[in-house]
Formats: sequence, structure tokens, C-alpha cells
Amino acid sequence: MTDQVETVTGPQLNKPAPAFEALTTDGVKTLDDYKGKWLILFSHPADFTPVCTTEFIGFANKQDEFNAMGVELLGLSIDSHYSHIAWMLNIKENWGVEIKFPIIADLSMKVANAYGMIQPGASDTAAVRATFIIDPNGILRAMVYYPMNAGRSVDEIHRLVVALQAADANKCAMPENWKPGDAVIVPTPPTAAAALAKLDEAPEGQNVVDWYFATRQL
Repeated sequence: MTDQVETVTGPQLNKPAPAFEALTTDGVKTLDDYKGKWLILFSHPADFTPVCTTEFIGFANKQDEFNAMGVELLGLSIDSHYSHIAWMLNIKENWGVEIKFPIIADLSMKVANAYGMIQPGASDTAAVRATFIIDPNGILRAMVYYPMNAGRSVDEIHRLVVALQAADANKCAMPENWKPGDAVIVPTPPTAAAALAKLDEAPEGQNVVDWYFATRQL
């Protein structure tokens, strides 16, 4: 009997994000344009729809905070370039919010398919609410999918990027709903001897609950 190895298709965590070159409302953009910065690439089902409008307003209101962290925003839907421009102007006219980040016009669905944004169980013709967090080295660090009828939380996406950046900088992990100021989880001991030593005498500055679970303040 031959062992079967499952083949993973589509984008994969901790692997290079799929490359792209696409027309946006700010000219042609490629993944390489974002090297050295974090990138949030997010799709929406369609322009001029209510849930998507609230999400774009949410991202726009948070853009300065993202940019201060070295994070760029890039939207996408399979609508046309001019539809995107008209929608951006409409949002500014009706809500007084200026959309300053570019939006990919993906009529060919090339980018959407590369990133697994087309989910047949949800919609055959529109990109679902997918969010991809890509680090400065072009590595895909997080993927979050939402259904067509429920808007995503921009605050949670912001929290996730803050957590990823802090984890990278401090070589630690983050507990549930971690926010700046909360304790972080230190790496688990790699050997039995190290685990026993940790139980015998907790390292300075660490709160050791058990050999595999210890926290500290940053």
C-alpha cells in the first residue's frame, strides 16, 4: 500500500506569498513593491455594496495607525478599474472618508485565484472577504476568511499585526487576545532536562505555571 501525500494548493502560511502584478487605482503594483514593509492584502466581493463600504471606511480610518507600523494596505475585487475609482469618490461624497490606499482591479481573477479568494461554496463570481498579512520578506504570515454577509473586524486585523511584529521582535508567542502591555508566552523548553530545571527554579522575570507554560512581560 502506497502512502498518499496530501497536496496543498493555494497560499500557505509561512511560505512566500503568491507574486502578482496588477493594475490598481494608484497605478500598476507588484508584490515586490512592498518588500521591506508589511502588507495587508484584502479582498471584497463587490464595489457599491453596503458591507464592503463599511469595511473600506474601517480600513481608511485605521490607515495612519497601520502606516506608522510600517504596514501598507491593498484592496482587491474583481470589479473594473473605473468602478473602483467611482466607488472611492462615492465614499468620500457620502461619508466624508477618503480612500488613500490602492485597490486592485482583478477582472481576470488572476490574483484572486492565486490567493484562494474565490470560494465556490460562497460565490462563483466574487472574491470573498479574505485578508492576507504578508511580512517584509514576502512571507505569508496570516490568512483570515469571512463569509459574504459578515464584515471583518479591522481592529482585530490591526491587533494581529501588532502581535506578529512583537512576537518576531521578542522571540515569543502571544496568548489569546494579546494586546501591548499583556504578558507574553516564552518558548517551551526543548529538552526534558531544561523542563525539569525550569520547574526547579523559575528563570528570573518568568511566571512559570508548568514546564510548558510560562509567561513574562516585554
